[in-house]
Amino acid sequence: MSQFSRIGLIGRLDNDRAKYTVRRLIEFLETCDVKVYIDEQTGQLINVDRDFKGVSKVAMPELGANSDLAIVVGGDGSLLSGARDLVEYNVPILGINRGRLGFLTDIVPDDIEQKITEVLTGEYVQEQRFMLDMRVERCGETVCRGDALNDVVLHPGEFIRMLEFELYVDKHFVTSQRSDGMIVSTPTGSTAYALSGGGPIMHPKLDAIGLVPMNPHTLSSRPMVVPGGSLIEIVVGEGNSAIPQVTCDGQTHDTVQGGDKVIITKKPQTLQLIHPVNHNFYERCRSKLGWGGHLLERS
Repeated sequence: MSQFSRIGLIGRLDNDRAKYTVRRLIEFLETCDVKVYIDEQTGQLINVDRDFKGVSKVAMPELGANSDLAIVVGGDGSLLSGARDLVEYNVPILGINRGRLGFLTDIVPDDIEQKITEVLTGEYVQEQRFMLDMRVERCGETVCRGDALNDVVLHPGEFIRMLEFELYVDKHFVTSQRSDGMIVSTPTGSTAYALSGGGPIMHPKLDAIGLVPMNPHTLSSRPMVVPGGSLIEIVVGEGNSAIPQVTCDGQTHDTVQGGDKVIITKKPQTLQLIHPVNHNFYERCRSKLGWGGHLLERS
């Protein structure tokens, strides 16, 4: 029927509506002459072994290695998690929205059969989104790693206290700062936490990284946009009373210490996102961010 003959399913099923959507999706895919894989956690939550004998329940690495297309049911957070799990397998990802905002998961449940049919018959838009690699160096050794589709954030952890740190771009010293932290954002993440922090909205096709200070203790500190290939280093100050953390996509958390270097670069692998044919970035900004529509014609 199409190039997508092996479909992987991932769900974040925290409500009955999401579970119903996954079951409905499986029932439809069973009529489409495709092989269906489902990740173990999602499969257990919907009793896939009992109700869907033709669906294989597998671990995430096996799902990534065997799927031509991964479908994520949930909110944007679900897709962010799936992106980090699957990016190394170069599996295109399609999102069905069961969350709130739905910037990345852009198929609504009522349109499942129609939109999935269009994708399986080759009617879709595919785009690449770059991700970020993060590592923390301590005394010259790497102590933790992470990756992010939206953003890497240095923040004070559990306590609301200012952090001191230095910022370097491509080994050039940029500034020292006292603030609540720093958001390092991809274009994908520019409509997420970075937007709340006052950062610019960047078109997803831009090869750029946003640097957004969080509540800086100086009026002259403003967001910056640097080339996507930049090497970004944040050196944590020694005198911080807080216990800072570095977070990837708001989902993974690592504690850092004074003197640590948070090093951020573009990830070599890119994420492949699948959208319906009518996908339009500017329309999504209007609908999700409440922008104004066309002016009424005056008689």
